[in-house]
Amino acid sequence: MLVHHEEHRPELFRQKLRVNPEIFDDILDQISDHPIFQNNSNNPQLPVSIQLAIFLNHAGHYGNAISLENVAQWAGVSVGSVVNCTNRVMVTVLDAHDQFICFPAGDSEDSDLTRKFAESCTCPEWRGGFLAIDGSTIDLFTKPGYYGETFYDRKLKYSLGCQVTFFCHLHVQKLI
Repeated sequence: MLVHHEEHRPELFRQKLRVNPEIFDDILDQISDHPIFQNNSNNPQLPVSIQLAIFLNHAGHYGNAISLENVAQWAGVSVGSVVNCTNRVMVTVLDAHDQFICFPAGDSEDSDLTRKFAESCTCPEWRGGFLAIDGSTIDLFTKPGYYGETFYDRKLKYSLGCQVTFFCHLHVQKLI
């Protein structure tokens, strides 16, 4: 089904794996040669593409959809296979951390596009900023005295919403 969704219904592919088909292929290319996917057993591992799909489905959902049984039923494999696939892909991603997680150079086209996007969606002052995280909560010890019920959150606790922002102006200096 994923092959069909990748070609004809990419929105369903994204719904299950939380990445675009092109990104899935890029990740697959990056991790396929990792030694963890090689074995000398008479029982071969699942193809790396299936293991990656299982991992992404497992990692991209929460609540009841995250259960090992649910992922196993979706993938048509055993619960143990879900655990093994998740662990193998996680090892490869962690091994390639520095290749996957990095900031573009301040004078790169990617940085310039990011700054322009931030400016177009917010205000000119945000042009050089990045790394805004919104939605974290800070639990309160007790219900506040003023407007207390407005602090009651979906997790049935009193908390403050938090927005953390790291703002950095990136200046490109030209050497003369």
